[in-house]
Amino acid sequence: SYSSDSTILGETQEEEDEILPRKDYESLDYDRCINDPYLEVLETMDNKKGRRYEAVKWMMVFAIGVSTGLVGLFVDFFARLFTQLKFGVVQASVEECSQKGCLALSLLELMGFNLTFVFFASLLVLIEPVAAGSGIPEIKCYLNGVKVPGIVRLRTLLCKVFGVLFSVAGGPGFAGLSLEQQVYGDVSGREQGLSLFSVLVGAPQWPSGQDSAPSPLWPRFNLWSLFCSMSATFTLNFFRSGIQFGSWGSFQLPGLLNFGEFKCSDSDKKCHLWTAMDLGFFVVMGVTGGLLGATFNCLNKRLAKYRMRNVHPKPKLVRVLESLLVSLVTTVVVFVASMVLGECRQMSSAGQVGNDSFQLQVTSEDVNSSIKTFFCPNETYNDMATLFFNPQESAILQLFHQDGTFSPITLALFFVLYFVLACWTYGISVPSGLFVPSLLCGAAFGRLVANVLKSYIGLGHIYSGTFALIGAAAFLGGVVRMTISLTVILIESTNEITYGLPIMITLMVAKWTGDFFNKGIYDIHVGLRGVPLLEWETEVEMDKLRASDIMEPNLTYVYPHTRIQSLVSILRTTVHHAFPVVTENRGNEKEFMKGNQLISNNIKFKKSSILTRAGEQRRRSQSMKSYPSSELRNMCDEHVTAEDPGEKEDLLQQMLERRYTPYPNLYPDQSPSEDWTMEERFRPLTFHGLILRSQLVTLLVRGVCYSESQSSASQPRLSYAEMAEDYPRYPDIHDLDLTLLNPRMIVDVTPYMNPAPFTVSPNTHVSQVFNLFRTMGLRHLPVVNAVGEIVGVITRHNLTYEFLQARLRQHYQTL
Repeated sequence: SYSSDSTILGETQEEEDEILPRKDYESLDYDRCINDPYLEVLETMDNKKGRRYEAVKWMMVFAIGVSTGLVGLFVDFFARLFTQLKFGVVQASVEECSQKGCLALSLLELMGFNLTFVFFASLLVLIEPVAAGSGIPEIKCYLNGVKVPGIVRLRTLLCKVFGVLFSVAGGPGFAGLSLEQQVYGDVSGREQGLSLFSVLVGAPQWPSGQDSAPSPLWPRFNLWSLFCSMSATFTLNFFRSGIQFGSWGSFQLPGLLNFGEFKCSDSDKKCHLWTAMDLGFFVVMGVTGGLLGATFNCLNKRLAKYRMRNVHPKPKLVRVLESLLVSLVTTVVVFVASMVLGECRQMSSAGQVGNDSFQLQVTSEDVNSSIKTFFCPNETYNDMATLFFNPQESAILQLFHQDGTFSPITLALFFVLYFVLACWTYGISVPSGLFVPSLLCGAAFGRLVANVLKSYIGLGHIYSGTFALIGAAAFLGGVVRMTISLTVILIESTNEITYGLPIMITLMVAKWTGDFFNKGIYDIHVGLRGVPLLEWETEVEMDKLRASDIMEPNLTYVYPHTRIQSLVSILRTTVHHAFPVVTENRGNEKEFMKGNQLISNNIKFKKSSILTRAGEQRRRSQSMKSYPSSELRNMCDEHVTAEDPGEKEDLLQQMLERRYTPYPNLYPDQSPSEDWTMEERFRPLTFHGLILRSQLVTLLVRGVCYSESQSSASQPRLSYAEMAEDYPRYPDIHDLDLTLLNPRMIVDVTPYMNPAPFTVSPNTHVSQVFNLFRTMGLRHLPVVNAVGEIVGVITRHNLTYEFLQARLRQHYQTL
């Protein structure tokens, strides 16, 4: 952020209950700083070293892919182990206590397992808070170009991995993250591990919530990501095939998420996977899924806001207690629902073995073990317990492939209960996801629709598995609002390319329906955190604005040669992460204007056509005085508290003419004065480059300076390796021992600044500014006029939807 305001604007506003983008989030910077140390490195480079560097990149990509596969293998193995241990013990207890009348003991055993697992998962989140949730919102932010603190740290990885093991084993309401990671990492390969990968290979950011990237380097990045995901997939396949079948190198298990083969039984001649008439039902299911997803997102957003106000401000132990409460209620609901609401149904050949396609993926012994007979007499089974007392993957397979297993009442009750539990669970302080719970909810919904159409309308050609799959796609699409990615994931998980059209239609309809009411669940949680996420593109009417309308003209800058005392004052009194390097533009143009009318006219034209900081700030002062005060909160970078009407104008003027703490002994020695006019405070400045805060602090820490009696050539020079030695944890100015610095010494920053950053003209349209900022992965974009004077700086916060909307409203007010 370029603004010096430290107020967090992500807090809920009292009037509109709106959360605004926070200014303590920074952009990732993919633009190389081509300064003197970097040029020295380039001088030593040749084609041979360049090819060696390229080979190292490919090896790093391969290593990341293999590591991702091994992490997925580890999570899958131990999550299954913990889940089987829990269900094995509880199932044996239930079968024994059903006859002895000690079901309360079985409930206590299940409760003990779930509470223990959830407690450990919550403790890990206390160690690293960013490990909470599914991780998809954080990945979306990172790929959008936002620097999310701690997201690629080793501690985060360890807390996430082990937190997943405990949360998946902690109950049905908490499961889903491991498969959510597996889906994104092993099926599509577009999310898992790519944040760290993009940092290592220097790739520009991906857009949020889209299925392609606008960067000009996209073809190379696409090749890298494909190679990375293939490495992860084959690593996982290799080890799983060897461990499960003892056939190393056979690659028999293509992924962690496999829905089995969808195929009608040979004995049923009327059955079809889907027909053209079914597309109408799929569209209706898509609309219903969009409505259900919008309802889910609305309820979860309200719950998340409640947690932000009443849970998060309290001690961290309260978050652990909330997680334990959710686990306790979930356990009781699951147990009581299986015992009271389940229907005992007669075992049939279909129920025991499944159709032929199901046998291709799972043996009959596995199917029999997944059918639960809890609280039911011999030769019958409990359909509700079969869904609740199985891993979610097994429950999804049951809904996709088992015929006649579940009654409509059971499916309806299961959907409602799982809907509520998943909505309540998502957002608590455990690593829990939504992908698989949404699939399971939607599959129950789709299976219910198939049962109704078969039993009550008499459509005998319907294949229940197809409707269960479409229902899963509809509900998942209504919640997360993705289209192409989910289509690819579901097609690859079913190995049935003919499902491409119905899945795509369903997802599109679900997305359009849900978008009419609110955003996707991940975008909602990104917004609740106040992350300044940039959209895919700007709206058409935004081109009514130009760079001069959205830039920040109130600059904090440094001179090429600046005293240490001034640098320390600037760094300690602002939170900027980059500073323009400027010189003052003082000319004797009036003397030239006296002698020649042509020169006079040319100079007048230049003055009238060139945007200056003083002129722009004066224009804003006049326009904002008439601007509705209710809108100022969205536009200004300070939190304005309620004032008496008589004080509003004075407060506004102070805000517009806000001054930083004067920096003593600037070079030149004239310091800012309180008596300066706006033209003096915003006098013309010739732009020479940008220098980062981390670079300035590094120069101070390493004593790079010279005295007034010496030449700037005597200043020590740092190499590229020395400048980057502290990456990524650069020292902080507040940790610097000021007694070791001589405040009168001078620092020459010109060798270390970026002399040629990307810049735009004040007349550049917003869409052009936006595309340049996004595609090149920029962090700061200086606005430079026709004579080389810097008039403002544009950062990510100046391009957010909320900021642009506020500027557009101001533009309409001033017309």
